[in-house]
Parts: sequence; C-alpha cells; structure tokens
Amino acid sequence: MDGDQLCRTKTKEKVLNFPGIGNCAPGSLQEQHSYKNGLLGLCLRPQVTDDACNGKTMLKSIPISTLKHNGLLQSLTAGGGERTHDEVTLKMLQAEAEWEALETAQRELPLEEREGPTDATGCTLLISFNEALQHFQTADLYEYRKNIQPIVRRSGLSAITHFLFGPPRLHKELQEERDLVFAIAQCSLDNNQKVHIRVLQTIYKKLTGAKFDSARYGTHWEQLGFQGEDPGTDLRGTGFLGLMHTLYMVMDLQILPLARDIYKLSHHPTQNFPFCLMSINITRIAIQALREECLSKECNRRQQVIAVLNDFYVAAFLHLYQIWKTQHKTISDSGFVLKEVETFAKKNPKQLLKKLETYLMERQNGMVLLTDKVLSANHAGMRSKPTSAANTKEINFMGVCELEPEPESEGEVRLI
Repeated sequence: MDGDQLCRTKTKEKVLNFPGIGNCAPGSLQEQHSYKNGLLGLCLRPQVTDDACNGKTMLKSIPISTLKHNGLLQSLTAGGGERTHDEVTLKMLQAEAEWEALETAQRELPLEEREGPTDATGCTLLISFNEALQHFQTADLYEYRKNIQPIVRRSGLSAITHFLFGPPRLHKELQEERDLVFAIAQCSLDNNQKVHIRVLQTIYKKLTGAKFDSARYGTHWEQLGFQGEDPGTDLRGTGFLGLMHTLYMVMDLQILPLARDIYKLSHHPTQNFPFCLMSINITRIAIQALREECLSKECNRRQQVIAVLNDFYVAAFLHLYQIWKTQHKTISDSGFVLKEVETFAKKNPKQLLKKLETYLMERQNGMVLLTDKVLSANHAGMRSKPTSAANTKEINFMGVCELEPEPESEGEVRLI
C-alpha cells in the first residue's frame, strides 16, 4: 500500500469513527438509511439527545475543536497551501465510505430482502416455472381451494352415459395436484407478491428481448397482446394460471422457439392477433378440458397433472398456430378458430399431445420449416370462406373468455 492509499485509509477510519457521524458498518446501515444528513443520504447523521422536558429530539452542534482533537484537521490540511498526496476533502472520504458500506451490506442481504435491483444489471431476476410453482405449493390457498369445483356435475342420462362410456376418474393421489391447478386459476395478479411481478417481467423480457424491467402499467403491455395498460385485468376466467402457462412456454428451452414463432405471427401485418389474450383463451380451454376429465386418462398414465396440463396447453396453442398460419386466418376469424381448437382438443387430447411431440422432434432435427412450407402450399390460394351467420353463431374474440361451454350437463360450475 503506497503513502497516498495509507493516508486515505487512516483518514477514512477517522471519518467513520468521528463522534456525530453514524457508523457506516453494514450491520447498522439499514437502521441508518432513513437519515438524510449524509452526502448520499445513507449513513451520516448528527448525534442526537432526548430532551427530558418536552421529549423532543435536539441536535448537538459539533465544535471545531473536536475536529482538531480528533486529528482530522491535521490530516486534511497537511502541507499548508501546497498540494500533496495527503490533500483530500472530507466529503470525498464520506462518499467513499458510504458506497463501500452500501455495497457490503447489499452483498450480505438475501436477494428477496434487497431494495431495488436484484442483479448486477439493475433488473429483477428471471424466474423459472418450477420456482413460481413452488411459490403456490407453499402458499396458503385454503380460501381458494374450498371454492373450487374440480369436475363437471352431471345428472340424469348425462351422468349415466358419462359413467358408462366417459373417461376414467382421476386417481385419488393426483387430486390434490389437480385442486392446486384450480386454486392458482382463482388467484389474481398481486402487486405485493414479488413472485407475481417476476413472472410478469420474465414473460416480457423473453418475448421482446428486453434487458431491463418494464413499468408495471403502461401501453407497452399491449405490445405483448394484452388489452390495456394493466395485464391483470385480462386474467378473468383463468387467474394467474394464464400467466403461469405463458411462463412455461417461454422458459422451456425446447418450446421457446415455438413461443417466439407464435409471437412473431401475432405481429404479422395482416394475420396479427393479441398474443397474450390468445394464450389466456388457450388456458381457458385447458382448464375446461381438465374439469371435464378429458385429460384424466393421460394424467393417470403419467402420474402427473400439471405437466400434462402444460403440454396440453402448448399443444393446443401449436394447433391454433398452424391453422392460423397455413389457412391465412385474421383477427375476424379468431372466434371460429378458437372454437375449432377447443372442440378438437377436448375430443382428441392424445392425438394433440402426440402432434406436439412430433413437432418438437422435427424442430430439433430442422424439419419444421420444410413441413410449414408444405402445409402452406396445400392451402395456397384457398383462403377460408367466410362462415354464414345463418349456419354459425359469430363469436367476438375479445369476449371469448366469457363464452359458455357446450350445454353438456346441468349445474356446471365454472371459474369464469
């Protein structure tokens, strides 16, 4: 250590130990950060005493003689008017001490307790699907669980037909996992939950390629396909499960390219559609398929519920993407396409999942682009004919989350 560094270090120690200046040690930094007397507003504070008469706090003045006896004046004015390596300002020493103490304190705090940025780039950290799921697995969701209706209630002939010819019941050991899905689907986006905000920020960054956090409210969310400035208002009918499914899609390395392809198509000049709103509608289809026990057989086979539901969601979104792209659909066709996807997905879940498996395998082998070209060639010049209003009830895309399911049974309870 050279003479200049040694001088600065000794002088800095005197600054930190000087009476009337709060100790900037990491342990007391949190206690001191509310004082605004310091150069950076972190840890410099005058000594205070309590007035026994009126209970008010009085500031003690710091006499210049104290500085002299402490040795600060000697070290700061060494050499008189000559500029030497010992010449340094008190403010600079204070600033250096504060920054060093702040950095030390931040490093010692857990990520979830740190104020402001949570990584070196000044952004909240990305969150994986499993980490977000663990949050809900450990959260108290009793109020949500007690209100769920996990299966469709049937009566009369419908109940008998379903019992004799319908899908098998979900195994008992999987019912708790199924109920967790429906509980998450009732949770709204909560600004006070850090996990919720991390999920939202992760989706935004993975789809747009942004490096920094986006504002919680603003028109930038419309770029992702939400209807307004607050994504939380679009989660009716699916709750936070709508964001969980999108998170799964963008955080799975094998599925992320598909998510970006769909997102890219959603910004096509003529075939554009609101990506996140479409995703939420696919989640709605998945919820209904699970409640109607369309997925019970596959869940029993794999001994999983959430993993099957995630794959079903991605498979249904892939099915919609291929229809939309190859048949040159537009926003005016959205209601009809969603209804077509829902009908096919519920009746053919095994085929739909197999189709996803094949797609991902072909993509890994570089065969997807060739397949897409073949499909597009088969539909070249064959735009889908507009459906007559006399034959089909027109569905408004923006209100598709409010659609009633097919009148299959009596007394059905829905999340929407």
